[in-house]
Amino acid sequence: MIRELRIRALGVIDEAVVPFSPGLTVLSGETGAGKTMVLTGLGLLMGDKADAAMVRTGAERADIDGEWGLAAGETEEVRALLEDSGARVELEAGDTVLLLGRTVAAEGRSRAFAGGRSVPASTLTDLTDHLIAVHGQSDQLLLRDARRQRDLLDRFAGAGHAARLAAFREVFEEWRQARRQLDELTIHRHEREREATLLRHGIDEIAAVAPESGEDEALKAQATVLAHATDLVAEAGGAHDLIAGGDGTAEPDNVASLLSRARRSVGRAAALDTSLEPIVGRLDEAIQGVDELARELGDYVRSVEADPRMQSVVEERRQVLSGLKRKYGPGLDDVLEWWAAAERTVGEVDGTQARIDELTKACSDLGDRVVEHAAAISEGRRVAALRFEADVTSELHALAMSDAELGVVVETADDPEQFTGDGADAIVMLLRPHQGSDFRPLGRGASGGELSRIMLAIEVVLAGVNSVPTFVFDEVDAGIGGKVAVEVGRRLARLSRTAQVIVVTHLPQVAAFADHHVVVTKDGDGRVTSASVTVVEGADRVSELVRMLSGLEGSASGAEHASELLALAERDRA
Repeated sequence: MIRELRIRALGVIDEAVVPFSPGLTVLSGETGAGKTMVLTGLGLLMGDKADAAMVRTGAERADIDGEWGLAAGETEEVRALLEDSGARVELEAGDTVLLLGRTVAAEGRSRAFAGGRSVPASTLTDLTDHLIAVHGQSDQLLLRDARRQRDLLDRFAGAGHAARLAAFREVFEEWRQARRQLDELTIHRHEREREATLLRHGIDEIAAVAPESGEDEALKAQATVLAHATDLVAEAGGAHDLIAGGDGTAEPDNVASLLSRARRSVGRAAALDTSLEPIVGRLDEAIQGVDELARELGDYVRSVEADPRMQSVVEERRQVLSGLKRKYGPGLDDVLEWWAAAERTVGEVDGTQARIDELTKACSDLGDRVVEHAAAISEGRRVAALRFEADVTSELHALAMSDAELGVVVETADDPEQFTGDGADAIVMLLRPHQGSDFRPLGRGASGGELSRIMLAIEVVLAGVNSVPTFVFDEVDAGIGGKVAVEVGRRLARLSRTAQVIVVTHLPQVAAFADHHVVVTKDGDGRVTSASVTVVEGADRVSELVRMLSGLEGSASGAEHASELLALAERDRA
């Protein structure tokens, strides 16, 4: 439950602390006193859109802070929602406390806080969805919406129905995805087959050549060698002769002979001075290395041939590869990638019919499951509708609509094509205001005052299945008075036995049933301060009820009437 709301520089409120308690808390005060700003501040803590116009004139920013006390089950839900943001709940004197905050700067920026950490405003919405439900005149208008009516009936149907609805939505989404894939394959099948025909031509062309990665560079190098074979033989052969001497020549100054002569000289010296033996070894290594170089050069010279036929074959192959690169390139590796991708695409197209057959069967199987799940949901709604209309009608009778009757029609579509993620049903709530009249949809058959009572009756009925611990009603008593107002007060008091209820009201008949009565007033300079938010009891409460009854302070008859209302509420409470 919400314990306290602290507001600074919001609208007419300069600075105020609004206390809340278990049971039924009533907020009253003159029109324009600031009650709306209290609900506006609460709305900001629930993630509502911020507006710089909310900030009190002359202030840099508005600050709103709220403190919630959480029950055990609520604590775990809140902890799970706060994990991603790094915020936390705190223990205070054995209780679990959640602190929420919102600031709105005069220039328009706003920030949200939860558990001492900055969070997105959407996090406040996610948190408070589990903690509080606010009903105002806009909610009465929403009651006319068919989707809202379906949501109310689904909430009333309970947790088992909610689980079946979640299972249906999962299967329904699988069915929709399978249908989309099947439609896409079917619609684009001929286009893809034409594409595959063109791809097959390219695949055949590349496959006939069978290129390999890096082949073009290797052929380029080979062509260079063939084109310059004579020069290569001359240069490599000359190098060979300098190292080892030419065949049949008596070249005395080649590297090999010079090293051999040096080896013999150093060998003779090493026989006299053993310190030269390492040099002898290094000369042996040099002679061996020179011999290997000579052999390699000789092998190279013998391998190079000026072969015009081979040169023609290589150039022809290079031209073929160049043609592939122009079409599918720019590089040979790009050609190979295009080839692989084209074969995959053709393979997919070749398997289209098999995939169509597979998806057709999947759609049929999933469609059967969708129909089965939808039928179970529809049956659950029809059963719930009978109880819902009976329970709400009973509450309406207690709210001085003695002849009124609520009807709930569940219209079920037969064609799965007409199903939505909420099932096969359209829900229509009807009202017959008195005997002899016809049932008419709420959107056309109920006044604003009747919608207020219907909304209250529904919330009383849902109280047993709704997990939200706090309800806020903003002028739920609009358009009613007298005996009806007394019955509204009774029903709000009944709802407060299972949840915290906060009501903004102008009616003393409603205020008399409060467990706690908070009065909001304005100072002479038009401000609301902490001193302007008062919990009234005893004589002060009677005085406030007198003001609400007649607007006359000190009225003896008003005081008598107020005391009578309080006594009535006390008897009901007992």
